Amino acid sequence: MTSTDVTEEAEGSEPGGYAAARLRLLTEGARSGPPRRRALAELTDDWLAGLFGAGTGGQAGVSLVAVGGYGRGELSPRSDLDLLLLHDGRDDKAVAALADRLWYPVWDLGLDLDHSVRTPQQARKTAGEDLKVHLGLLDARHLAGDLGLTASLRTAVLADWRNQAPKRLPELRDLCAERAERQGELQFLLEPDLKEARGGLRDATALRAVAASWLADAPREGLAEARRRLLDVRDALHLTTGRATDRLALQEQDQVAAELGLLDADALLRQVYEAARVISYAGDVTWREVGRVLRSRSVRPRLRAMMNGGKPVAERSPLAEGVVEQDGEVVLARTARPERDPVLPLRAAAAAAQAGLPLSLHAVRRMAATARPLPTPWPAEAREQLVTLLGSGRPTVQVWEALEAEGLVTRLLPDWERVRCRPQRNAVHLWTVDRHLIETAVRAAEFTRRVHRPDLLLIAALLHDIGKGWPGDHSVAGETIARDVATRIGFDRADAAVLATLVRHHLLLVETATRRDLDDPATVRAVAAAVGTEHTLELLHALTEADALATGPAAWSSWRGSLVADLVKRVAGVLAGEPPAEPAAAAPTAEQERLAVEAFRTGGPVLALRAQTEPPADPAPAPSPADGSEPLGVELLIAVPDQAGVLPAVAGVLAMHRLTVRTAELRSLPLPDGVDGSVLLLDWRVAAQYGSLPQAARLRADLVRALDGTLDIAGRLAERDAAHPRRRGVEPPPPRVTVAPAASRLATVIEVRAQDAPGLLFRLGRALEAAGVRVRSAHVSTLGANAVDAFYVTRGEGVPLPREDAASVARELEESLRA
Repeated sequence: MTSTDVTEEAEGSEPGGYAAARLRLLTEGARSGPPRRRALAELTDDWLAGLFGAGTGGQAGVSLVAVGGYGRGELSPRSDLDLLLLHDGRDDKAVAALADRLWYPVWDLGLDLDHSVRTPQQARKTAGEDLKVHLGLLDARHLAGDLGLTASLRTAVLADWRNQAPKRLPELRDLCAERAERQGELQFLLEPDLKEARGGLRDATALRAVAASWLADAPREGLAEARRRLLDVRDALHLTTGRATDRLALQEQDQVAAELGLLDADALLRQVYEAARVISYAGDVTWREVGRVLRSRSVRPRLRAMMNGGKPVAERSPLAEGVVEQDGEVVLARTARPERDPVLPLRAAAAAAQAGLPLSLHAVRRMAATARPLPTPWPAEAREQLVTLLGSGRPTVQVWEALEAEGLVTRLLPDWERVRCRPQRNAVHLWTVDRHLIETAVRAAEFTRRVHRPDLLLIAALLHDIGKGWPGDHSVAGETIARDVATRIGFDRADAAVLATLVRHHLLLVETATRRDLDDPATVRAVAAAVGTEHTLELLHALTEADALATGPAAWSSWRGSLVADLVKRVAGVLAGEPPAEPAAAAPTAEQERLAVEAFRTGGPVLALRAQTEPPADPAPAPSPADGSEPLGVELLIAVPDQAGVLPAVAGVLAMHRLTVRTAELRSLPLPDGVDGSVLLLDWRVAAQYGSLPQAARLRADLVRALDGTLDIAGRLAERDAAHPRRRGVEPPPPRVTVAPAASRLATVIEVRAQDAPGLLFRLGRALEAAGVRVRSAHVSTLGANAVDAFYVTRGEGVPLPREDAASVARELEESLRA
């Protein structure tokens, strides 16, 4: 009998056949979620039972068993079928023929199949050697055939699991940890793997296995619901893509959200993150309990006073009022009364973070259930305990997660609800908004010795992005929220005003330092006016660095740190009463003058590369290489006879040589007395994207050809892109070009925000040349895939552009980028 005959025979036992019934089930809109998964499993059970019955011919001592996810009855639309053909070993030939009758129809329908044929002894032996096989057998479910054979295997496998738990559970814990290291944390990923990432479906299955060992159990509240949500998302992902995938790719999230009836992709990710957070926290608690139990079994107990029928009394060490340490966790003292002590949750959390210990699940749940709300404004002790918690460094994270898991954070700070599990669709950010705020506080804890008010720094770190849950500019919304929160938790009016200023301007220093001309007095005066006082500037400097370090490696570097430090030094001078230095025509250095004379004499470009790997000296500590900092790059000096097309030519040559431009200044340099004419001097900071820097002679040769028109830069860049096309993901947002109002009285500042790409500065330079403006300086900043470049431009005579002309240039630039 052929496989097709088997398929027709099996399908003939059901009207319309299994394939048609399966299709109807997956396309009917009335059934989804657990009912559909259960119905799909039942439909598949019946079909496979029919195949089994048709193929056995009354053969005894054999059964068909579903294992893994299918064993749990959780079939998603494109799930594979995990099947075990179990037999007693009496007739291997007949069993092999039966296997063909079962497996081929499954393959013929295009279904993925994970199959095995074993005796009970072979199954147990394989399980003993392979942890994943053992986990799958824990969910074994009888489908057809000899029920006693299946039942005896289930009993034996479960007994083996419980007997071997002291050995197997550490293996399982290591397996989960290795997978988490490889796949990342589901609750923070923009394109998560719903199954493999930490907090995903595999971790939920691992928690079931721990519970089956009887050694420890996971917190049950919310766990089943979290697992159901992830399965629902996977179902929708399978239906919208038509593929057996667990990766929730960006380009598919809107469709998946629509399939689930959610507002948009952000609402989808937020649900996924919330579910993952529940599973991750349950895993933390469970594995901690497993470790405690295994330690107690492996270490001979010390002699202790015996009480309560001979049970040993656990040692308890006081940590704070109402808070003690017991068995490596922070628990409530026997005399603690959460219902009478509203500060107890913060006191316990601060004590746990200071001691570097986790808060026990029982303690957190008891406080969540019984603690009274804090009065408004908070008593001084509550505010101090919050500051202590935030200033405890890395241990703050696990303690805060414990408070969040039981709803205590949103009870203390109601505004937290809007940022909880909120995704950030920017590759620069490693975290959701709420976790980023905690990470910023962790980083800020390292800088508390640098500021006169560590408490204000830590609270500002906690609140700086609190406005991201509201429409509009999050800094503006956050300013109002921060003032309200500061007042509620007991800060006086002056401190609340400082916190509001810090939140409103938390991006001011880094944006100004990387996008504005620091030699322009207007730049420095504007920052000084926004900050107001030297103490606020000191706090803002520390907050800026903590925020950037907590964002991700692309957000901070030695280069950015040196620019911010330079700006802070200038602003501090203004706030101390020193007027900002008016820019004067700086006298050329001896090297610049030499290059200018040589360029005039030869009629072509002359350049020099000078390395600088350390930031300039500054009283504030500079980031260390451990912070993920990068070298400042090299200074590129170019002198060229004044002519059109210099900016795009230089930018294009640098792009060809894969050099990243960080800052670019251009000015006309008068020649020494007795020499008639002028030379254009370019003082740029560049760094190699990878590899070593090119030789200056090669740069000069290509620049000569670019200026005389014999080097087709656009064509060369296009050829390179065609030879090595970049992977395309989600379509980036369109570029945006704006004129910064009142940013400088010396020039017009045009700001460009666009998707970063090789040759972008070359394209911008060509567009500015075509617009007939002169570029005085350029400030280039790249964050992940986003370029934010600011150009100081003037008319030919060196004055700012009229408003209408500036708007026209901005429009032309934007159109050139969209083309």
